[in-house]
Amino acid sequence: DVNVPIFGTPFTMELVKQKLDEAGLLANADLQAISMDELIRIGPFELDFIRVNHSVVDGVGIAIKTPVGTVIHSGDFKISQSAFSWMNTDIDKFAWYGRKGVLALLSDSTNVEKDGRTVSDLAVGETLETIISKSPGRAIVALFASNIVRIQQIVDIAERYNRKVAFDGRSIELSTRIARKLGYLEMPDDIEIGLNQLNELPDDEVVVITTGSQGEPMSSLARMATGSNKMIKTKPGDTIILSSKFIPGNEKAITGIINRFYEQGADVVYEKISDIHVSGHAFKDELRQMIRIVKPTYFIPIHGERRHLVLHSRLAREEGIAPENTIIPDNGLVIELDGKKGRTGHYVDTGRVLVDGKGIGDVGGSVLRERKALSEDGLVIVVMVFDEETGIVIYGPELMSRGFLFQSLKGHILEDAQCVILEIVEEIAPDLPNRVSVIESQVKTALRQYFKFTIKRYPVVIPVIIEV
Repeated sequence: DVNVPIFGTPFTMELVKQKLDEAGLLANADLQAISMDELIRIGPFELDFIRVNHSVVDGVGIAIKTPVGTVIHSGDFKISQSAFSWMNTDIDKFAWYGRKGVLALLSDSTNVEKDGRTVSDLAVGETLETIISKSPGRAIVALFASNIVRIQQIVDIAERYNRKVAFDGRSIELSTRIARKLGYLEMPDDIEIGLNQLNELPDDEVVVITTGSQGEPMSSLARMATGSNKMIKTKPGDTIILSSKFIPGNEKAITGIINRFYEQGADVVYEKISDIHVSGHAFKDELRQMIRIVKPTYFIPIHGERRHLVLHSRLAREEGIAPENTIIPDNGLVIELDGKKGRTGHYVDTGRVLVDGKGIGDVGGSVLRERKALSEDGLVIVVMVFDEETGIVIYGPELMSRGFLFQSLKGHILEDAQCVILEIVEEIAPDLPNRVSVIESQVKTALRQYFKFTIKRYPVVIPVIIEV
């Protein structure tokens, strides 16, 4: 256990509390909610939190005051206007630090490839209102559970068009409960209904807000698509709205769900055919604006792949940052700023720490490769017993396989494999030093070649040879 304080904004802390409570770790956790009106001092550093607009409420950037100068971390941000003023990025505060002098700016690079500025949430709200108001049946909206602004927009639309709202999915129920508790989500007392009340109302008086916009196989939306959602059965007249971006790698799962909904007679609206999602990350013009108002001496692009970081560093140079003062980081790279010069130092260990049962960090790459091979290619165990004095085989070879062959195919393939093994044994003299080790090595090689030739498979081969 790492006994350190955890700082976060109120919404984040409530989500963390729930996760820690589920894991039985909440009692020993030191959780400290921060405010954008208060400074926090940690050792020689003073932290000032700056509100930023993002797809999740309570997003902040951080101004870190150090003995050698102020370092600003932008956090995930955009500058376009939110549908709610309390979500807008505090440009004045960033600019105030720019006037005071900023040593380094670490800035979100996610959307540096996109020209212009992000679309406002207001525009997305107008599109959603048009779609929901024209839906002849139920409007079922799938989104990220943490997107409270979008949920508020949908609730407001439902209220205007006399529709009731039902939430489907554990994560979205948790997020909305926390948001309402903190005052980030406002709902009329009589607008929410339970899933068991859906059939009591006409379809055109219902909006369902759910999760699963990325095609997650066990999500509520995916179970609707497959017909396994016990509470909601899709039917003709339903309008399914995927109010999120297709995250790379999820396209196949998402399109599979879309196709199933069309097969069931529902209509589906998604980002490729309608503007129903807006990114939470700044586009190029907003990134320029951040650099201009902060005016850092050093610029460090963060949060992106290598191409994003390189393009963002070029953008900073276009805005007047000296080429030698743009530092492109790597995971684990130590960057040193002493007030006079910025330089890169050594690397520290970073990356995933694998938790396996009670073991933490004790499973390495070799173990994972073995598990991957076992899961993909199966296992063949060869058991033989030799007479220690004569070297004659007195039992076996017996072959056992798991995850390798269907029972009906095992017969002749494993019988021929036994012949391969016996040929190896016959060719190796009984008095050869380390005879057992030699046989084990040759059996592994020969069987892998045999299985590759006969059935194009590569099982893990484990010989077990005993001398008695």
